[in-house]
Amino acid sequence: MARLTAENTELALEIIARYPRPKSALIPLLHLAQEQDGHVTDAAMSQIAELVGVSAAEVLGTASFYEMFKFEPVGRYMVNICTNISCQLMGGEELLEHAESTLGIRPGQTTEDGLFTLEDVECIAACTEAPCLQVNYRYFHKISNPQFDQLVADLRSGARNDIPPHGTLAKVRQRIPADRRAGVVTPEDTAHPVWLASSQEAQS
Repeated sequence: MARLTAENTELALEIIARYPRPKSALIPLLHLAQEQDGHVTDAAMSQIAELVGVSAAEVLGTASFYEMFKFEPVGRYMVNICTNISCQLMGGEELLEHAESTLGIRPGQTTEDGLFTLEDVECIAACTEAPCLQVNYRYFHKISNPQFDQLVADLRSGARNDIPPHGTLAKVRQRIPADRRAGVVTPEDTAHPVWLASSQEAQS
């Protein structure tokens, strides 16, 4: 089971330094682990626990609360099809059945080539655009069966480069300059954040 790479461990320490308390970096570090391996491994959670000073059980408890974190390998593309009330009324269940036929898998399964994992999900907050789905949490609205087939074909062929692999939240990583960070004071400390103090000094 993979721990964070040396490069990602260095990045994890940089992320932790952005927060007043190491524990506050827990969710960003889980995203980092999932970006590395496509899912969150036990070894990564143990390492994150060491880095932020909590138990591995607390890391797992936090990660398991959020549906976006996966603990087993999934496909490069996570296809979430909504079948809640609005999407159901507009053909969401039929779209899911079509997706099962097109991909040759059932919800919760991954295609043999490792490209697609299919999920039947609850409301994804796009009710006016039903039926809708997400691919790696990127939205596709008012999807018809032919449009779904074209989307799958484009992803298989590599024709679409706007959807990064599962686990990658953004294609461009944010870098926060030291003078724009919140600082390392505890929440009980009433001192102004570093960036605010710097701004006030510049204006005086």
